[in-house]
Amino acid sequence: MGSFLIVGGSSDIGLELCQRLVEDNHKVTTVARDQSRLKDFNDDSIVKIFGDAISDEVIKEAVILATEAGQGKLDGVAHLVGSLALRPPHAMTIESFEEVIKTNLTSAFITLSIACKQMLRNGGGRVIFTSSVAGSLGLVNHEAISAAKGGVESMVRSAAATYARRGIRVNAVAPGLTDTRLSIPITKSENSRQAAVDRIPINRINEAEEIVRTINWLLTDAPDNITGQVLHLDGGMSKVRN
Repeated sequence: MGSFLIVGGSSDIGLELCQRLVEDNHKVTTVARDQSRLKDFNDDSIVKIFGDAISDEVIKEAVILATEAGQGKLDGVAHLVGSLALRPPHAMTIESFEEVIKTNLTSAFITLSIACKQMLRNGGGRVIFTSSVAGSLGLVNHEAISAAKGGVESMVRSAAATYARRGIRVNAVAPGLTDTRLSIPITKSENSRQAAVDRIPINRINEAEEIVRTINWLLTDAPDNITGQVLHLDGGMSKVRN
């Protein structure tokens, strides 16, 4: 049994990951913005902190509570915060671009910094981030999210090197289009959904459960020698041509 912190726990992926960890008898603490989406979890099964992941005070509180739940140890953290802004550069304001960077990259760095400080006291731990297929593949109108997620991937590799000999493993998952609320701007129209599917070698979009299963594995069961990796969960989109 371990103690895990899920940052972004009210997302579709976050909710399912929290549920899986709770069912496996782990201690779970989550940072979330939408209180209503966590109403089915009772206070005995999960510690809930409602706030913004861009706040270092919120993340510090969450790390403290997760460590207390783990009786002095924080075993793993998953950062699942993200946004989607699909506009070409000439149609995006600087303010909108900076908001995408802040939400996806700055909040990830805050979590990395605070979580790793605690894990150095632990003697180790695991930190997982979410990137996107857009972090490594040029996609139309994805410039802002590509910049943010590309930054996340580079940060993961550097952090894995920084903490490799201190027992901290840092990895990321990079999903392609996944059937969640975040993808609705793409999937709500049958034409746009089919156009997206046509670009995926396996000819379908991801199920949320597939992403959750991979993150859960990285947090709890993955071999200790996996670090600095970006697992491309995109149906072959970034690596395969058919």
